[in-house]
Amino acid sequence: MKSGRYLISCGGTIAVLALACSFALAQGNGNGHGKGHGKKNQGDNDDAPSYAFSDHDRDAMRAWYHDHQNSLPPGLAKKDRLPPGLERQLAERGTLPPGLQKRIQPLPVELERQLPPPPPDCEHVVVGGHVVLLNRRTNLVLAVFHFEIG
Repeated sequence: MKSGRYLISCGGTIAVLALACSFALAQGNGNGHGKGHGKKNQGDNDDAPSYAFSDHDRDAMRAWYHDHQNSLPPGLAKKDRLPPGLERQLAERGTLPPGLQKRIQPLPVELERQLPPPPPDCEHVVVGGHVVLLNRRTNLVLAVFHFEIG
């Protein structure tokens, strides 16, 4: 009788430990209070569609910049360059912070015509020397191209 209770007790203990281990392994970086909490739009969101400027797009932007470097519009001139702290906040697949939202300028029409149309709810904008593909509804940065301002 004692051996029966002992076996049931050991079996129950093993089952509880196995269940606790499986819950601990399943925690990961979910929506709990652990690492990664509140970082839904920063780099690891594999469900979000990925957009990037193609080589052709980059070449077209460089050529446009070279042709217009003596008469650049607001946002693309050297004086409009972002300070290092704000520039670090401009990340692909991240949310555009309020400090950078205030610096959004429209992309020049001539340059916009050379790029493919943006996805729905998105537009090409200029932010401190960068051409940004931005979702205007969510302020999610989909792609960034930096002009080498010398």
